[in-house]
Amino acid sequence: MENSLIPNQGNYRDLLSFKKTDVIFQMTYFFCHKFLCKGDRTIDQMIQAARSGKQNIIEGSSASSTSAKTEIKLLNVAKASLKELLADYEDYLVTRGFAQWQKGSNEYETMRNLGREHNDPAFFMTLIENRPADTIANMAIILLNQADYLLYRQLQRLSDDFVKNGGFSERMSALRRKNRGH
Repeated sequence: MENSLIPNQGNYRDLLSFKKTDVIFQMTYFFCHKFLCKGDRTIDQMIQAARSGKQNIIEGSSASSTSAKTEIKLLNVAKASLKELLADYEDYLVTRGFAQWQKGSNEYETMRNLGREHNDPAFFMTLIENRPADTIANMAIILLNQADYLLYRQLQRLSDDFVKNGGFSERMSALRRKNRGH
């Protein structure tokens, strides 16, 4: 255990989950403003769900040095917001009679690989700028599933770390015991 009560936990910008949700947010903003009718409440709902996914990762990461509970809770909120957004994209395809790409199809596997290899919003924004709505929705669905998996793994790791090392209260107690012993 280190001698610092409040450890420097690193930068949320280094997290793959954050990078992926930043791509999703920018893609969703573009999608909603290009393909949904002005005044449609879905625009605000989808953009807010995408934003919530990204922002809760930032907030959770920022709280991590003093509260594992808060970090885990906020990452779970991010995960839930992204699930809501996933359903919106799936609903978009269904209500307009578009097909959702299936695992094993060329489109699905190509996008899945692109999602694994790239986390740069500029890369994806260039990729989608002239694509039809159903293609972008399918691309977003794949990225959302990847973000969900990343957040699941992140939550597992945080849970394991907490069980193994304890949290802020345990660090406080250990440092107090150590300082009394000297």
